[in-house]
Amino acid sequence: MINDIRYSAEVAIARQDSRPIVALESTIITHGMPYPQNLETAQAVEQVVRDGGATPATIAVIKGMLHVGLDAPTLAELAQMPAALKLSRADMPFALANGLTGATTVAATMIGARLGGICVFATGGIGGVHRGAETSFDISADLLELAQTPVTVVAAGAKAILDIPKTLEFLETQGVPVIAMGQDTLPAFWSSTSDHPAPLTAKNADQVAKAHLMREAMGLPGGQLVANPIPKEHEIPQHVIDPIIAQALSEAEEQGIIGKAVTPFLLARIFELTDGASLTANIALVRNNARLAAEIAVALY
Repeated sequence: MINDIRYSAEVAIARQDSRPIVALESTIITHGMPYPQNLETAQAVEQVVRDGGATPATIAVIKGMLHVGLDAPTLAELAQMPAALKLSRADMPFALANGLTGATTVAATMIGARLGGICVFATGGIGGVHRGAETSFDISADLLELAQTPVTVVAAGAKAILDIPKTLEFLETQGVPVIAMGQDTLPAFWSSTSDHPAPLTAKNADQVAKAHLMREAMGLPGGQLVANPIPKEHEIPQHVIDPIIAQALSEAEEQGIIGKAVTPFLLARIFELTDGASLTANIALVRNNARLAAEIAVALY
């Protein structure tokens, strides 16, 4: 266990007073959106958490130091740092040990949250099993992290660019509960619904909090995925977004884009093909997830 963690003043006070805290990832800032929308979104999402009665803790690695909560100047600096590494479980220790700077993916943010004593985390969408994984073996580390790190993750489902059925199958195999909020079907990131039935459904944040505490009481490893649908007024319906995703995937294959470069390429191309509507939807769903995460964090206290 590393002892040298830098908490923002706001998070340090919340920890001291035993107040609810919500972890937030930082790759959405450095790799998910262009500047200045990334900074504006990060600031807005943090405020949503505060408005919900919890304290936001954006997590990142800055010059080899794990930051749990970023002060305003550091957040602004990170938003303008295109060379920041994209850190997951595999490379996070190397960055910490060698004084590097990087933004945390879902997996790395879960690790940072656990180290910082935080058990609720809001993000946009998780990674998952990529389409064509039967030949590429491209499966996000986010899924295995959910299987072993005890953090409740609130997302708008898996990113719609992924193979959703295989992602669900992988999570089931790993014993990760997938809980849809208020509906019987899974949300599909930009779309509020999909053709995939939800394994579990919760009516409110209290039910999610109780499930988190029960897993803890039973000594079960891993966390749970809360699939929170994007508000209807902000969604891009499946019949609109699916052909666009198919085109972006085809272009990525033609250009030989693989590994960590795939998701940023697809998100950027979909942004272009939707004339920016995908970014607007992304911002809306992240804010909505932060709101629910704050409710869950409050319910745990």
